[in-house]
Amino acid sequence: MKIACAQMDVLPGKPEENYILAEALIRKAARKRPDVILLPETWNTGFAPEHLDPAQADGDGARTKRMCSALAKELKINLLAGSVTTRRADGSYNTAYGFDRAGELICCYDKTHLFSPLGEKEAYQKGGTLARFTLDGVRCALMTCYDLRFPELARTLALPGLDVLFIVSQWPRQRISHLETLAKARAIENQLFVAVCNACGTAYGTKFGGRSMVIDPLGKMLKQAGTRAGILYAEMQLDELAPVRKAIPVFSDRRPELYRLD
Repeated sequence: MKIACAQMDVLPGKPEENYILAEALIRKAARKRPDVILLPETWNTGFAPEHLDPAQADGDGARTKRMCSALAKELKINLLAGSVTTRRADGSYNTAYGFDRAGELICCYDKTHLFSPLGEKEAYQKGGTLARFTLDGVRCALMTCYDLRFPELARTLALPGLDVLFIVSQWPRQRISHLETLAKARAIENQLFVAVCNACGTAYGTKFGGRSMVIDPLGKMLKQAGTRAGILYAEMQLDELAPVRKAIPVFSDRRPELYRLD
């Protein structure tokens, strides 16, 4: 599976400019014919909950779904359109969307773990469902930024069988080592590929770190971006999964009767 991570320099509070930028990056990435294009978190408004203007949110995701569905169908690619700030009757949500090659919506995920240190709990509503789907027959799942710090979520997604975990984020530069360490840990402990698309740039004093990455099930960094805007291309050899899982059978060696997660 070939992937392109579109590492955006998201412009805070400027959705019009961000939609134009996102489309341009998607079209550019598609020239190399990847199987999947991945965008970062809240790329329409930027991630700055304390400065969120609900009027700038995408009403029920209509604009995002319309644009990204059409692009996926036109370019014949699977498009995981990161997440965007959406607005519904009960408030704002941090919503991730995914589309298959026919432009069909195959993933709609409201971020479940909201980042309280920056006031995300006050600005957004919590999601209540998980994101599992298939792309070209490959078992996939998606998490958003802060979700990565909760290993029980990744394991819940992995237990029914999972090959690729996609993570969309706006992770700050000062903690970029945490992003790398946690992404590697999720790959190793769940024996799957991890693809992270992180934003870069600055929003109201917070610098976002970029360093988007693709990691194999042994924790090897296959490719990693720098700190500036651009597109990271990588290929995941899915036939490597079975030997890794056979060599160290962590799922069959589990002792779930001893675990308490409540």
